[in-house]
Amino acid sequence: MKAPDGADVHARLTGVTRIFDMASGAKLAALGPIDLDIKRGEFFGVVGPSGCGKSTLLDILAGLSPPTAGTVLFEGKPIDGVPDGVGVVFQEDASFSWLSVYDNVAFGLRRAGADAAEIKRRVEYAIGFMGLPDFAKAYPAQLSGGMRQRVCIARTLVLQPRLILLDEPFGALDQQTRLLMGEELLRLWRETGATVMLITHALDEAAMLSDRVGVMSSRPGQFIDFIETEWSRERDSRVVSDPRFGAITSRLWEKLRVESLKTMGGAAPGAKP
Repeated sequence: MKAPDGADVHARLTGVTRIFDMASGAKLAALGPIDLDIKRGEFFGVVGPSGCGKSTLLDILAGLSPPTAGTVLFEGKPIDGVPDGVGVVFQEDASFSWLSVYDNVAFGLRRAGADAAEIKRRVEYAIGFMGLPDFAKAYPAQLSGGMRQRVCIARTLVLQPRLILLDEPFGALDQQTRLLMGEELLRLWRETGATVMLITHALDEAAMLSDRVGVMSSRPGQFIDFIETEWSRERDSRVVSDPRFGAITSRLWEKLRVESLKTMGGAAPGAKP
């Protein structure tokens, strides 16, 4: 979906496809073609059936994997490798078990050669922002799953990214913790002004957190619907009690159910052969 003329586009994908070479010699069309504009400061959610190419889309936008065809721009420049200003948080716990919380968060800045005073300032801010100051000297094994994921988010936050890409960051957490982490993520988004793209399997998570949700088809993944949530920027988990929340999740499920049945080899009742 292309933004209207004059809109401040932060990231743009045009005609993007991704085809993988299989060991058998066959070609697997995983993604596309994708045309997508993500507006500056937008919280954009992505849902789709398993295997539709959601993570492939994120990898391409992060510069971790090149597209087979098409163009990808971040801040008007072609992406070639991981761009400066892009941060990624994955579902898997990516913290280093042998480093303390402080040293985990400081890792990227130290690799970048930041001076000690700047590292101290940024790390203390990020740890405080994520509610971890009392655990700065703790190690990941001493933390809960939710706290370890906060460490991973803090490690991204400390680099001050302008575009934050999240690949199911709360997928391994229980429902209550996910809702609370979602509120922390909204607070991070508001205070930093960053653009966020969130990939999730949870329709309630997408509906609560996003300004706009893109629904992807079964493989090869393409966007088949875009839903504007129209929530206030100051939203939190209380939007789940808004009648519109149910309407949004119902529309998401209506689209996603059909595509998921295709992935599983079935067909929706009443569908034409």
